[in-house]
Amino acid sequence: MADQDPRAIVPQAVRAPMGGDTVEIEWADGHRGILPNALLRGYCPCASCQGHSGQIRFVPGHNAVIDQIEEVGSYALQFTWGDGHNSGIFTFRYLRRLCACPTCLPGSPVEARTEIPRSAT
Repeated sequence: MADQDPRAIVPQAVRAPMGGDTVEIEWADGHRGILPNALLRGYCPCASCQGHSGQIRFVPGHNAVIDQIEEVGSYALQFTWGDGHNSGIFTFRYLRRLCACPTCLPGSPVEARTEIPRSAT
């Protein structure tokens, strides 16, 4: 990830087609991020999904249908999932870190990841 370039965490466009299973984010540095819905839901950073301390880890098995996406200030997105869950705030920095495109994460977007420090959210 291009942490050095501040444009790396500035989204230009977010696409999540209704009924689709992937969110795409066009970043200001030219990168096209790919984020499978199941990956986003599994890495939901909220306390209900992850607890109040420790690392962020993948938690499988939740509803990964996106009903709604809202911008939170100028720094994050909030997803409302098919089961009504909507308490996770995904900062743009965190979303960029979760990118599962072939450049950012070759192979499986879940198994190849380690736990993520809370400071990354």
